[in-house]
Amino acid sequence: MVETTKTALILVDVINSFFEPGQPNYYAGVESVLDPMRALLETARKSGTIVVHAVEKHRPEFYDFEWRKLPVHHLEDAHDAAFFADFRPEGPNETTIFKRRFSAFFATDLALFLHEQKVTRVVIAGVKTNVCIRASAQDAFANGFEPVVPREATNSNRPHLAEASLEDIERYMGRVVPLQEALGMLA
Repeated sequence: MVETTKTALILVDVINSFFEPGQPNYYAGVESVLDPMRALLETARKSGTIVVHAVEKHRPEFYDFEWRKLPVHHLEDAHDAAFFADFRPEGPNETTIFKRRFSAFFATDLALFLHEQKVTRVVIAGVKTNVCIRASAQDAFANGFEPVVPREATNSNRPHLAEASLEDIERYMGRVVPLQEALGMLA
């Protein structure tokens, strides 16, 4: 039996909250992932690869369980929840998944969507490595996808936790690869 691999790109939380100075989740050094993510997005767009923009949004009129640990954030139509700069979805091969927890898969239709598109591997990039990227990689694996994380396209304001998360992803769930290898998967 010949096994075929179809890859999709998942960009996680590329929103103003993390990337615009002065916003609630901005941290020094986060900008280092922007150019690698742009390269991934450009490559996926050129090749017609599916791109999923997974962004956290909450309903302003209702309580959200996440707020017992975190302040109110990423409300629908709020500036902090808007796509950052040139990372808005474009074209027929791009879609948006709204998440209310750390994982792009938890309580969304992402796994169903990707299975329907015959995707077997997901390249996951964005922020933060030790929170949303790790949770998304773990749930990708649990849903039968091979998660691939390009090292240069994710980071965290807690580097020691980011490194531990990447080690766990590599050891137990999928692969952590150099940017060039991930670009080749999307070409």
